[in-house]
Amino acid sequence: MSSDAPVTRTEIFGWSMFDFANSSYTTVIITVYYAQLFPSVIVGDERLGNLWWSIALSISYALTVLTLPILGALMDHVGRRKSFLAVSAAITVIATAALGLVTPGAITLAVVLLVVSNYGFSVGESFIASFLPDLGPAESLGRISGMAWGLGYVGGLGSTALVLFGLGPPEVGNPLTLWAGPITAAWFGLAALPTFLLLHDRREARPVPDLRTVVDAGFGQLADTFRQLRRFRDLAVFLLSYFWAMAGLSIVVSFAFIYGAQVIQWQASTQAMMFVITQITATLGALLFGWLQGVLGDKRTYTITLFVWVLAVGLIWATPLLAEALSTNAEQLFLGVGSVAGLCIGATQSAGRTLVALLSPADKVGEFFGLWGVFGKLAAIAGLMSLGVLQTWLGLENAILLTGVFFGLGMLFVLGVDMDRGRAAAQHPT
Repeated sequence: MSSDAPVTRTEIFGWSMFDFANSSYTTVIITVYYAQLFPSVIVGDERLGNLWWSIALSISYALTVLTLPILGALMDHVGRRKSFLAVSAAITVIATAALGLVTPGAITLAVVLLVVSNYGFSVGESFIASFLPDLGPAESLGRISGMAWGLGYVGGLGSTALVLFGLGPPEVGNPLTLWAGPITAAWFGLAALPTFLLLHDRREARPVPDLRTVVDAGFGQLADTFRQLRRFRDLAVFLLSYFWAMAGLSIVVSFAFIYGAQVIQWQASTQAMMFVITQITATLGALLFGWLQGVLGDKRTYTITLFVWVLAVGLIWATPLLAEALSTNAEQLFLGVGSVAGLCIGATQSAGRTLVALLSPADKVGEFFGLWGVFGKLAAIAGLMSLGVLQTWLGLENAILLTGVFFGLGMLFVLGVDMDRGRAAAQHPT
């Protein structure tokens, strides 16, 4: 299709369906189910398992950081973005399905498969995001991105419900837990098909250059991008804010249900209820904040989500104390806090994705979304490894406060972003 062909609602739906598909991986594997199964069943020691969990995810993010500049440069050059997206999805699906081979004590195999599957997922996030600027005018991107995040949480709800209620709790003695990976892989693969059938690539395809040219171009482009950030000052400041926000959010996504199991010590019924509540509130939050982006502006909406996160982390830490002071059940109080926090899980990322799209020059979309991916993965490494080490010393219940510090730093840095100046620089680069 030519680059000036009109975008249809069907195509936007196709783009959004990738969020519906890949949310099965991040929800089932990274957040809700396998995140609890790994330390308690595969490793068999909670603090050691938490540390290995942080290490596995951090390695995958480090690999993303090392390869994404090359892949971004190659994608910008050859223009076949759907091919890159397809390969990343295939990597995730195959490695996730192979998690069905992991048995208790097989820590090395589990770590390797987590690294590979999360790597595919992580680079795929940047690939799919690079299509966003093509899907509508600047004032509509927040709504489109929010709709996709909302649809993603519907996918997360359906896939995790299938695993959680179909297989039973992720605990010792349940043989059905081996099917968590294969079921998630099947969901991801099938749900992603509409993306490849309906989404058009509005970049002219060109021949693939030799490897050395790609490597030189990738890291040379990355170095040049960092130098050019002087010209895109507001994008640079926002990326610093995004770094701290994602450091906090990576902990929330990877440790929320681990925290519930190890600190709150919730029952299986409470775990299931938390999952349902957070998926519903995350869906509503993505749609609500996507609408607010059009009313209040993208920067202000993003800042509001970070403020809510700071409050939520403080309440999560104080849940046992508040439950005792109020003579109420800690599990029920944790559910209430989780429902509020859930509003911002997708909204923070959706608003951030839109801000990058608005602050990036049109001819460097792949490059700057590659940089966005690099910042996000470096942030995840910093957040997960900081918490993983800190919780071995202070315990997870106290180490979680670090998350609030990260969100607070994100709020502080975004105050320096001038959207009018930033958008002018992106539209008229010199």
